[in-house]
Amino acid sequence: MSDLDRRTTQEVLDDHLRLAAEGDLDGDLERNCAEGIVVLSARGVFEGHDGVRELARQLMEEIPSGEWRYVQRRVAGRMAFLEWTVEAGPFRVPDGADSYLIEHGRIQAQTIHYTVVDEAGRVLIRADGTNP
Repeated sequence: MSDLDRRTTQEVLDDHLRLAAEGDLDGDLERNCAEGIVVLSARGVFEGHDGVRELARQLMEEIPSGEWRYVQRRVAGRMAFLEWTVEAGPFRVPDGADSYLIEHGRIQAQTIHYTVVDEAGRVLIRADGTNP
């Protein structure tokens, strides 16, 4: 068992958010995501590191710039919750929410929800990935 496998839920979440802020998706996948991770969203079910890469690609395509803000972080046992927004830039997210199941020092499962709006608050991309 490696030191990474012994990390607490809080330590994994903190490392995940640090690497995300640095734009290090590959490092995040290697350190923090189980090979068999499952991510559920209104867009569908995404599996493994390739599924996470696809969701990250979609998010970066939809929100290429902006000011990301973590509103709430909650940890209880092996579960974590993150509420987030993107508040500046031409594309914004008022309602971002992720939940995580973390075991053996890795994210095993995640949910993600967000809606993309313009500066006036008009919905550009629904949570299911469709346009109004």
